[in-house]
This record gives sequence, structure tokens and C-alpha cells, in this order.
Amino acid sequence: MKTVLITGTSSGIGLATAVAAARAGYTVIATMREPARAQPLLEAADTAGVTVEVHRLDVTDADSIAGCVDAVVQRHGRLDAVVNNAGISNFDPTMEMSTMDDLRANMEVNFFGVIALSRVAMPLLRAAGGRLVTIGSVHGVVGQPFNEAYCAAKFAVEGFMESLAPVAAAHGVRVSVIVPGFVLGTRFGVFPDINRRTIQAASGAYAPTFAAYFDWVVSQGWAAAGQEAPEVAETVVRTLTAEDPPFRVATSAWADGYLREKLADRTGERIQTLARTWIGAA
Repeated sequence: MKTVLITGTSSGIGLATAVAAARAGYTVIATMREPARAQPLLEAADTAGVTVEVHRLDVTDADSIAGCVDAVVQRHGRLDAVVNNAGISNFDPTMEMSTMDDLRANMEVNFFGVIALSRVAMPLLRAAGGRLVTIGSVHGVVGQPFNEAYCAAKFAVEGFMESLAPVAAAHGVRVSVIVPGFVLGTRFGVFPDINRRTIQAASGAYAPTFAAYFDWVVSQGWAAAGQEAPEVAETVVRTLTAEDPPFRVATSAWADGYLREKLADRTGERIQTLARTWIGAA
């Protein structure tokens, strides 16, 4: 039986992917920084009639990564796939409101954490002819107003994995990036810890622009692009099991169309024009 290690499985896409992968026949190593938060995952697995192994893993801690991967090898003797899902959001109505420590923490989890685990896992994936799958975002291809730090990290992941993919493939490992849009029912489907009135009051000169963007997200972004975590999870599992998976995999028709806009935009003007409509500056 093939073994897959999935990060960030306490909720959202990670939880849904862990259950979907177990249903597809994988031995699932479901990791999270705080295993005390595993109950929703265990209940979902029980409801689905499958089992998962819960391991502690902090992607920002080299010892935690090494210990988790070593434990998998000792118990199962192999690692066939990794799904890099763990991440944090970083939303501010102005770049100036984030501290430099906040910005560095965002990169540490969303970019360096992905690379740190992938580096440790790669020898095992080469031995297994395995898969390295990373949850990206449309925000890793199309810059999003007021999400500069998060977009920067996801752009970095896209660039790293796109550069790695042909080299990894030459050594038997297929690399893919999954590209969802807005995912409902997760902490990424809402703006976390935000009181709109308070933040808008602190936005200074950006307040009208932020208000227009917020209205667009609530009235159009989620409505047009929102999808549930299990839908994304099914895309992840199809990518894990495909004989010849593509590098970039959109999880919906909306995400695919969004990517087409960017990838056909040689000068960047089409996306800039589109983004101006989101902030009421068209």
C-alpha cells in the first residue's frame, strides 16, 4: 500500500485530502502542528470508514520534519507521496499594517516550510518513483490586492516547483501544484480575525479602496469562485493517482479561466485592468 504524508490536516483542504486519500487506498500520514486538534479529522475519517495516522509536524522546525519523516520510514519503510498543504493567511488592508515579523512568518510557513519538507522527503520520493504535490492558489499566479504577503509566498512556491519539476521528473518524481480559488468553510474562505469597521478605520488613505475590494470579494469573489474543501481534495487525489499528471492543476472551471487570463497576459495589463475593477478604480 502506498504511503502519503499530508501537512496541515486539522481542517479544511488538508483534512478533506487526508480522508479522500485514505478512501483511495493510501496509508495516510496526517500531520499537524498541534495533534490535540485532530478530533475533527478522526471523526471525519471514522464517518468515511477509513483510518489515518496522526503525527505531529511543524514545517518551520527542521527537527520536527526530520523526526516525522524518520518515524514514517521506520513504521512503513517507504514514502510514496507528499502533499504540502500547511499554510497561514496574511491579509491586511495595507502593506504597512503588517510588521516585518508578520511578513517573515508568512514566508517561513507558506514558502520555506514547503521547501524544507520537500527537501527531506525527496530521496524517499525518488526511491519510490513518487509524487510531490503542493497546494498553491490562484493568488500564486494572479496578484491579489491587499494580499501582498500571501501572494508573494505562493508566487515563490510556484516558481520553485516549476523550476524543480523537470529535474525531479528526470529522476522519477512527478511534481504538481494544485490551484484552488476561494475555498469555503475554511479559515481561508473568510478573512480571519478581522473586524471590518476597525480595520477600515485604521486604513487611512487606503480605506475607500479596501472597502471596494471587500465588497467585491463578498458579493462576487466567493459567489463566483467558492468551492468546498472536498472538491479540492478530489482534485488532489486524482493528481496523486494520475499516470501522467500535469504540473499545474486548477480545481474548478473558474480557477482555470482565471489562470488563462494571467498566462495569456504578456504585458500584465489585462490583470491590472481586472484588478482595478476589484478596488473601484476602473
